Amino acid sequence: MSQSSPRENRSEAADDAVAPSAQTSLSPLSIALIELALAAGGFGIGTGEFAIMGLLPEVATTYGVSVPVAGHVITAYALGVVIGAPIIAVLAARLTRRVLLLSLMGLFAAGNILSALAPDFWTFTALRFISGLPHGAYFGVAALVAASMAPIHKRARAVGRVMLGLTIATLLGTPLATFFGQLFSWRAAFLMVGGIALLTVALLFLFQPRDKVQDGASVWRELGAFRRVQVWLSLAIASVGFGGMFAVFSYIAKTTTDVAMMPVSAVPIVLALFGIGMNVGNVVGSRLADLSLNGTIGGMLAFNVVLMTIFGLTAHNPYMLCLCVFLIGCGFAACPAVQTRLMDVAADAQTLAAASNHSAFNIANALGAWLGGLVIALGYGYASTGYVGAILSFAGLLVFIVAVVLERQEKVRSI
Repeated sequence: MSQSSPRENRSEAADDAVAPSAQTSLSPLSIALIELALAAGGFGIGTGEFAIMGLLPEVATTYGVSVPVAGHVITAYALGVVIGAPIIAVLAARLTRRVLLLSLMGLFAAGNILSALAPDFWTFTALRFISGLPHGAYFGVAALVAASMAPIHKRARAVGRVMLGLTIATLLGTPLATFFGQLFSWRAAFLMVGGIALLTVALLFLFQPRDKVQDGASVWRELGAFRRVQVWLSLAIASVGFGGMFAVFSYIAKTTTDVAMMPVSAVPIVLALFGIGMNVGNVVGSRLADLSLNGTIGGMLAFNVVLMTIFGLTAHNPYMLCLCVFLIGCGFAACPAVQTRLMDVAADAQTLAAASNHSAFNIANALGAWLGGLVIALGYGYASTGYVGAILSFAGLLVFIVAVVLERQEKVRSI
């Protein structure tokens, strides 16, 4: 009796689940325009998420609060992402992907435009929470749409092209929004983000073809994703394993000036190196993921253990700091792989699993920033965030090993 390989089994299952309509009749130009529209949404979301970090002093001045208190709006947005992704994915189970994408980006546009008009701090905070609600669900559905238009062996690259909107935002969108926010008003930055979101709505309306609701789609089927151990393990890999990136990045400005003794003017350069690294990692990582999902995830986690340790040991050297920051940004290479793995292990409950990936990365953001701040507060210094990152990466690697071992045992039992 002939037996198919594990890779063939995974590919066939993923192909059936990812491509409800397959959209194989689309021309290459149509596919490119759809991916452009999806990436535009990612650009707007990325710009809106990160621009506030450079505008906190202006927000604090406007509302008469301290900068640390103003920082609560960042937490509110992240909380919106974590809560919104799974809830929206479940409640929208009976919507077509076109309608869902248009609705999500419309909500994001409204949240940012109203944020620019908020009369008081707590209203502004609430609106940032609302703006974060569509974040994870949008990226999850956008990844599914992109994957459904690509051959099975090129899915991660399609997901990576959509994620380019987010990575380019760190390089162009955030600096531009910060510049206009400081030149005119922080409110102008959020109007700009709202404008990008409205442009995305127009592009999606024009280019995203009408589709049908998946056969058998329901709230209960989506919730079925959380009955699968591999879904939880994949989310744990993202939540823990990639917290190290945020442990370092959250405090990189002070590490640059207080540890490497570089001038304040060098901070934007260091941030740009991180952004360049994210873009390189996204492009290279999506190609590697199409060759080997598990190899890319495991390899990047192991790489990060070593890299974060080197960062902790050499952060006092400006050249090593710049090199390490660039390579830490390259760690984004694992994102398309984790996203694609989730689509594989979720079977027919893909929307919830794909959207929850971005909840997991925001948990990683919160966990990394909190633990990094904790070791700094205990007196270990800003360079110690590298050791925190190494520990988190190692913990994520252990979870990944458990996931792979269980996956292989399950495949052996199924033969």
